[in-house]
Amino acid sequence: MSRPLDRALFRDISTGVVLTILFFLVSVYFPLVGFFCTFFVPLPIIYYRAKLGRNTAVVIPAAGLVVMMYISGGLSADVLMFFELLLLGFVIGDVLEKDLSVDRTVVYSCGTVLAAGAACLLLFSAAADMSVFDMVSAYVKKNLDLTLVLYEKMGMPAEHIQMIAGSLDAIHYVLVRIIPGLLVVFFMVITWLNLLMARSIFAKRGLPFPEFGTLTLWKAPEMLVWGVILSGTLLLMPAGPLKMTGINGLLIFLTVFFFEGIAIVTFFFDKKKLPVILRIFFYSLIALQQFILLLVIGIGFFDMWINFRKLKTDDPES
Repeated sequence: MSRPLDRALFRDISTGVVLTILFFLVSVYFPLVGFFCTFFVPLPIIYYRAKLGRNTAVVIPAAGLVVMMYISGGLSADVLMFFELLLLGFVIGDVLEKDLSVDRTVVYSCGTVLAAGAACLLLFSAAADMSVFDMVSAYVKKNLDLTLVLYEKMGMPAEHIQMIAGSLDAIHYVLVRIIPGLLVVFFMVITWLNLLMARSIFAKRGLPFPEFGTLTLWKAPEMLVWGVILSGTLLLMPAGPLKMTGINGLLIFLTVFFFEGIAIVTFFFDKKKLPVILRIFFYSLIALQQFILLLVIGIGFFDMWINFRKLKTDDPES
């Protein structure tokens, strides 16, 4: 009886490793398609972590990381980023077993991975005898140069290329200083998307999943409004460090209110029983049109006062 079980276990582990490596290869060698693949790197790890258990599932990210390092010729910034994504999947799987609320699941998962990433950066900077700031600055500059080359290969008009090239120093200056906020936003969005996908997959596969409730009724903690106000105030300060702290804060807090705005939008989509095609169209508009994106954030931010969904404010679950 053990042989079929061993074969099934080997098949699961092999599939998990192959999927992990496939996501890595697509993301590295096919940047346009790979950008979207990157968001779901943790998903296979979450699934097999729940199916196989911690001690067995750890083989999948470990083997995937070894293969990534071999393909990349050793440790690199790209490998470190994918290590973070694999770790995120594993941590999410651990947190899901604790049956916490969706808020705590996101906070604990992102917090653990960001702390691990900071520790890795400190170790790498010490080994390279460089400051963390210098390492990040060099990485951002390299990627900006590669992006410019990619635009040229895509046939972007020469005047646009020259305009971007002339702005690279300013873009580099800002990007390096808002990377903390961007990383927090990046991992929050990835965690949220993977939880939504995992919830559906676990239900189909009969795996246990926390009862998050109806996510279209989700509300951000009201105290975060003060985070937006404080960050906006810092943004008005003349001092550079305070201004950059304000920008980082706004990126994080407004992303949280974007989640609430999307919950409200989806609530009304469900209420009106909007067809799937129209939902995809409107979600695409939100992703592609900055004005609509800001509108959704505004809906989430002002929901505390307007209460768009007419939720009972005295209900602790609302």
